[in-house]
Amino acid sequence: MRSVEVNLAERSYTIHIGVGLLDKLGEILTQIDLPRKVGVFTNPELSDYGERAIGSLKRAGFDPWLALVPSGDEHKSLQEASELYGVMLDHGMDRRSALVALGGGMIGDLTGFVAATYMRGIPFVQVPTTLLAQVDASVGGKVAVNHPRAKNLIGAFHQPRSVIIDPETLRSLSERDLRSGMAEVIKHSLILDEGFLRLIQENVERIRSLDMDFMEEMIAHSCRIKADVVERDEREGGLRMILNFGHTVGHAIEAVTGYERFRHGEAVSIGMICAGIISLKRGKLSQEEFKRIRDLLDRIGLPIQVPAELDLREILEIIRHDKKVKAGRLNFVLLERIGRAMISDDVTEEEISSAIMEAHG
Repeated sequence: MRSVEVNLAERSYTIHIGVGLLDKLGEILTQIDLPRKVGVFTNPELSDYGERAIGSLKRAGFDPWLALVPSGDEHKSLQEASELYGVMLDHGMDRRSALVALGGGMIGDLTGFVAATYMRGIPFVQVPTTLLAQVDASVGGKVAVNHPRAKNLIGAFHQPRSVIIDPETLRSLSERDLRSGMAEVIKHSLILDEGFLRLIQENVERIRSLDMDFMEEMIAHSCRIKADVVERDEREGGLRMILNFGHTVGHAIEAVTGYERFRHGEAVSIGMICAGIISLKRGKLSQEEFKRIRDLLDRIGLPIQVPAELDLREILEIIRHDKKVKAGRLNFVLLERIGRAMISDDVTEEEISSAIMEAHG
C-alpha cells in the first residue's frame, strides 16, 4: 500500500492507494474518528462494490446504509441533491454522521456537495473507482452540482476526510474510460514533472495490461503532484489554475458536442494539443517536446485532432465565457517546457483560433 499526505492544517488528510483496500474500508476509517452512522452513495452499476463497502463498514463497527444514485451527469443536480437530503433525513442522519462517495467523478462531486451543505456540513470520504476520479476529481476538495445553463456552477470547497483508492476497481472500466483517465495523468506530468512523463512513456504496455504494481505507483505519483498544488493553493487563487492545462479548449469541445461525443479526458487531450501548439508558436516548447507530447497521447489512444466539422465560432464563443476569464482577460495555461507550466493572460483569440485550425483533423 502507498499513501500520499495532503497537508492543509486542520483539513489535512491521507490518500491511501492499494489493491484490496475496498474490503478494508471500515478498518481504515476507524483510524480517523469518523462518525459511526455512514451513508454510502454509489451508482446501480457499482452495487456489488457498494455491498462490499457496507460489509467492511459493518465489520468495523459502523452503522452504514446504501443509496443508489442514477448514473449520468444529468443527475449531478440540485434536484438529486434535494432527494438525497430527504433520504438522509429518513435514515436519521445528523451532524454526527458521514457520507462515502463510491464511484466516479459524478458521484464524488454530488456526494461532496451534499456533505458540504447538509446541516451546514458533515464529513465525507472519497472512494473513487475510475482512473479520472482517482488521480483528479477525488483530490482537492472541489465539489459541485450542475445548473441547466452551466456545469459545476453551484459548488463549494469541502475537503474529504480521507481518499481510499483500490486500483482493482479499474478492471470494471472500459478501455475508453481508462484512456480518458490517462489524459489527466499525462497532464500532471506535463505541468510539473518531466520525469513522470518519461516513466509513463516507458510503461505504456503495463498501463494497457493494468499491471497493478505499476498502476499503484502511477496513481500515487499523480496524486502527489495534485496534492502539492492543492497544498500551495487550496482555493484556486493562482497556482492551482495550472491544473486547467488543456481544459479551456477541452471544455469548449465538450460543450459544443453536447457532452455526449467525447469523454472528459478525450476533450482535454485535444485541448492539450491546442495549448501545446500555442506554446510552440510562442517559442516556449521545442518542436521535439511538442512531438513527444503528441506521440504519447496518440500512443495511449487519445484523440489529438479537433474534428473538422466542429464550428470554430461556437468553440470561441464558449471560451469567451470560460470561468477562467477574469476582468475580461482569459487566464490560459501554457507550457514553458515539459514539466513547467505557466499562466498567461495575454493569449489572443487569434492564437487560439489558429491553434484549433492547425489541430483540425
